[in-house]
Amino acid sequence: MMMNHSVTEFILFGLTQDAEKQKAIFGVFLILYFVTLLGNFLIVVTIKTSRTLGSPMYFFLFYLSFADACFSTTTAPRLIVDSLSEKKTISYNGCMTQVFAVHFFGCMESFVLILMAFDRYVAICKPLRYTTIMSQRVCVVLVILAWGGSCIHSSVQIFLTLRLPFCGPNVIDHFCCDLQPLLKLACMDTYVVNLLVVFNSGAICMVSFVMLLISYVVILYSLRNHSAEGRRKALSTCSTHFIMVVMFFGPCIFIYTRPPTTFPIDKMVALFYTIGAPLLNPLIYTLRNAEVKNAMKRLWCSKYDFS
Repeated sequence: MMMNHSVTEFILFGLTQDAEKQKAIFGVFLILYFVTLLGNFLIVVTIKTSRTLGSPMYFFLFYLSFADACFSTTTAPRLIVDSLSEKKTISYNGCMTQVFAVHFFGCMESFVLILMAFDRYVAICKPLRYTTIMSQRVCVVLVILAWGGSCIHSSVQIFLTLRLPFCGPNVIDHFCCDLQPLLKLACMDTYVVNLLVVFNSGAICMVSFVMLLISYVVILYSLRNHSAEGRRKALSTCSTHFIMVVMFFGPCIFIYTRPPTTFPIDKMVALFYTIGAPLLNPLIYTLRNAEVKNAMKRLWCSKYDFS
């Protein structure tokens, strides 16, 4: 049930009100957003068309890159447009849509990172059973479950948001709509709602991060029985995954596992996981992965030669 409210639109304060800084924000984040889309698009197309990237790890990487591109798109375009707009307004329905999209694709990314860690665990700790455990059917089912879990999580978030009454101030001290800054504007006691947010978003972040840490500890422990070359390859792959895990879950835990308070640094932290992580993901997975780089070279060089 949606609560009655007199607010039909919100005003996004953005990163700054300084006109010169806003022009710089427009240029910088337009470039970053373009690079993010281009990098993740290259990974998606390369994995989809390459015959050598058919393993479960690249199957999950395909969906991680797709989620990254969508996750960045939920916030970056509005941030870029608003940096040149005098009136940074967003409708009530548009704000609710953004809340749903941010949490849907953000949760999807966290679940896919867990699936990638599980894939590495099976590959390193149970190599003889890897093809049986990580069959194509199992991988598809795991991705479907990730999509379903993301939908449930974001539905709970939007249900909590729709029940918030807004009857006065409508200036959001942020560059996008999210639950924490919206809770400050609600004309009701939001203590219980914040607890539910921590239980929902905060628990997902913490539990996912702990699960990933445990999986990497188990993987590192099991590497003691592998050859030097095997340890090198495994460490190279796992270190890449772990970098992404820290970059994504660190800021999320900071934002969603605390009392209903906001800090000036919140906007910079949010930038890091909504725009920074999707930008760095394709760079990390291509620069540190010879198979992906070689597949990209073959794909795009063949297209160039054909043309």
